Amino acid sequence: MADMLEQGATWLDDQRHQHMTRTVSYARGASTVEVQATIGRTVFEQADEYGIVTKTESRDYLIRTTDLVLDGQPTLPKRGDQIRETDGETTFVYEVLSPGDEPVFRYADPYRKALRIHTKHIATEPTP
Repeated sequence: MADMLEQGATWLDDQRHQHMTRTVSYARGASTVEVQATIGRTVFEQADEYGIVTKTESRDYLIRTTDLVLDGQPTLPKRGDQIRETDGETTFVYEVLSPGDEPVFRYADPYRKALRIHTKHIATEPTP
């Protein structure tokens, strides 16, 4: 018997992918791949040794786990990878990064169908 919750999660991911994505470029060094991504955000809160809480907001990209393939090999996000997002005449460059010891990605669902990749804006360039 099929897992109904997994079937529901698959249907929801298909709807997200079909109706809520844009094309971005994911790069690690010279290796790049074009993927469909949903834009999101995460707010991280960290307290220092004095109890002062600092909030940091990350621009997140939700990408299907099966779509992140570099040089023919399935891969997971790594700190320092880059995501390039073009909007009209401008390309925004984001580095895969998270504050402190937080992981740079997490799975967006219990079945590991999509990755939530945390990033930080590092550059804005004119689109060639």
